[in-house]
Amino acid sequence: MTFFEEIQKQRWDDHRYYHHNRINQFLHLLSASCFIVSYILVFYYPAAAALVGWLLAMVLRQTGHFFFEPKTYDEVNKTTHQYKESVKVGYNLQRKVVLLSIWALVPIVLFFEPSFFGIFSAATDFAGFINNMAIIWLVVGLGAIVFRTVHLFKLMGVQSGLVWFSKIATDPFHDIKIYHKSPYYILKGEMYDNMDDWYEEASFENKA
Repeated sequence: MTFFEEIQKQRWDDHRYYHHNRINQFLHLLSASCFIVSYILVFYYPAAAALVGWLLAMVLRQTGHFFFEPKTYDEVNKTTHQYKESVKVGYNLQRKVVLLSIWALVPIVLFFEPSFFGIFSAATDFAGFINNMAIIWLVVGLGAIVFRTVHLFKLMGVQSGLVWFSKIATDPFHDIKIYHKSPYYILKGEMYDNMDDWYEEASFENKA
């Protein structure tokens, strides 16, 4: 499978297994917009980029996954939630719980250890605390991507790891492309995507 074919397949599997619910799709649309803002901010205000990325983009995105996406038997793809979790290339829900727990613990640890074990100068005001926390969050986010990429090198090969890295980096743009109509479907009362159109376009399906 070529690099381009594999990134298509990873996107397709991610969409069909984890994005049936239109509210989840809409939240991904909002999240993607926030991530693009974060991408711009990171070159000028890294701490602000981290705050937008975690507090807005990630919270919106994971709210869709944890609270709106069904976890019952998937009639469209004829598979169980357990199977989808087992074949997820990136962060499945269990891995996300670990990552989000680390994220949530950062401000608690920083409160009791203001220098974060000597890495920072201890903040003298609330703004300084927020800045230090945001920088740690930025490192956690980037570290999670690098960690999973390297892990995939071992599990699936270098190409698959690089494909996933590329997919994650470009997901905000792709999400806007494929989910921009989600508000329209919600207003129509169509709360679930039956994937018919997507299956017709998935010409790479089952390619080795």
